[in-house]
This record gives sequence, C-alpha cells and structure tokens, in this order.
Amino acid sequence: MNIPNISQVKDFFLSLQEQICKQLEHIDGHSTFMEDCWQREEGGGGRSRVLTAGNVFEQAGVNFSHVTGTSLPPSATAHRPELAGRSYQAMGVSLVIHPLNPYIPTSHANVRFFIAEKKGELPVWWFGGGFDLTPYYGFKEDAIHWHTIAKNLCHPFGNDIYPKYKKWCDDYFFIKHRNEPRGIGGLFYDDLNTPDFDTCFNFTQAIGNGFLSAYLPIVERRRHMAWSDRERQFQLYRRGRYVEFNLVWDRGTLFGLQSGGRTESILMSMPPLVRWEYSYSPEPGSPESDLYTSFLIKKDWV
Repeated sequence: MNIPNISQVKDFFLSLQEQICKQLEHIDGHSTFMEDCWQREEGGGGRSRVLTAGNVFEQAGVNFSHVTGTSLPPSATAHRPELAGRSYQAMGVSLVIHPLNPYIPTSHANVRFFIAEKKGELPVWWFGGGFDLTPYYGFKEDAIHWHTIAKNLCHPFGNDIYPKYKKWCDDYFFIKHRNEPRGIGGLFYDDLNTPDFDTCFNFTQAIGNGFLSAYLPIVERRRHMAWSDRERQFQLYRRGRYVEFNLVWDRGTLFGLQSGGRTESILMSMPPLVRWEYSYSPEPGSPESDLYTSFLIKKDWV
C-alpha cells in the first residue's frame, strides 16, 4: 500500500472547487460566488463560496476545507475505534445546490480525504464521497440519465462498484423517522483505502470531475419550465426533509460540529427558504403524489 500524497489530494480539491464554481456561474448567468476564507483555531481552515439570488440557483454553496487536530470527536472514534489517540487531517470539497425552479432538483456532492497519524505506526487513511439527487417533481428521463452517468463513472474501476455504491447511497440517504428516501440516490462511498492509494485517488477524482456531467443536463432540461405558487410551496415543503436529514442523520454534519468546525460553512447546505406543514398529504393522482409513489422508492434506474 503506497503512502498517501496529501499535497496532491489538496491541489485536486482546490482545483475542483474552482472548476465547479466557474461552470455554475456560467449556467446561472446572473450571480457570482462570494468567497469567504477562514481559519480554524484548532488547526486548518477553508475556502467557502456561496452564490445567492441567481437566475437559476436560489443558493449554491461549494466549500473546500482542510482541518487538522490532535484528537478526534466521539462520532469518529465510535465509527473507527482504531483512530483513538491519533492526530488527523480531514479535507474535501462539499457542495449543495438549491435551484429556484421547483422542476430542477436539489443536488449534493462531496469528495473527501482523511488521514490519521501516530508516531511509530503506519497512517490510517481513506477516501469518501459521492453525489445524490433530490427532485421535487420526478422525471424518468432525468433519473435514468443521473444513474447512467454514475454507472459509467464507476465502470472503469469494476463492474461491482456502481451497484455497491448505489445501494450504499440508497441506504445512507434514508430519512428513518419519515421512513422515506431523501431523493433518488446516486453514489455514496466511505472508508475507501484499497487496493492502493493511486486507485482510490483516481476513483475520487472521477467522481468529483464527473458530477456536473450528471447534473447540468438536467438543469438545462428543466430551467425554462413554467411554475406557479403551487409548485413553489411544494418545493419549500420538501426542502424541510432535506433539513431534517442533514441535522438528524448526516455523519458529516455531526463530525463537523463536534470537531469544532466552522458552523457557517457546515450549515451552508441549508436551503435559504423552507417550510413545514402539519400532517401534509398530497392529493392522490397529482404530480406531487407521483414523487412519493414513483421516485422516492428504492429502484434500479439503469
């Protein structure tokens, strides 16, 4: 197992953030990203970028962070007890895009690297990441396209990769207290450190670089669809599910808050507007009902 090249990984993440921001600005055509560079008292820092009030994107956040520490929070050592007593570095790019048009899905992507070191012992390291799609109104062609791109990105690394990471995404982005998926899934992987560093890094680069090829064609297909207050209110209601998952179940959010991360950057995934409605149920046979019956289900799209 070759030794991780930390500076190479960091350079890729910084370049990826730059590339994604430029493409999103181009698609939006109106707003640009505000940059906020920050330092963390415990060690490390980051570069947060947020676009607001755009023509296409109501809010988009693309965050790079590289944090260090001498000990890990309980949420990490509970998952990996062998990390106790080790110093660590955690870095990555995380993004969440909340479009204005309710017919364009919300999307999330993340690629990350973690390494924990202790004098006299080999480092413990792994990659993680993936991307997932959260539609408010479902379109079969969008779901098929999304998962086809995901499958194609995984294919060079083995025929078993896509079904494995697709299932992991379905299982991870499941809102247990609602007994429903957050969206139509995609890819999710974690603890990736075999067969070697180069292969794991190449896979992570493929996922990071391939995200926009999965998402932007959907944006282009839906951006000019007319919508009314009915669709907007349903979008705001469904955004509540997004908030619930991130604050209750997401391991990354929990790790960031418990490790003393920068709260503004951690919670940039929150939508700018959201609403809750007591005991809401969509009208049977409506497009809103179709989201639940045809899309918020575990399904093999390709």
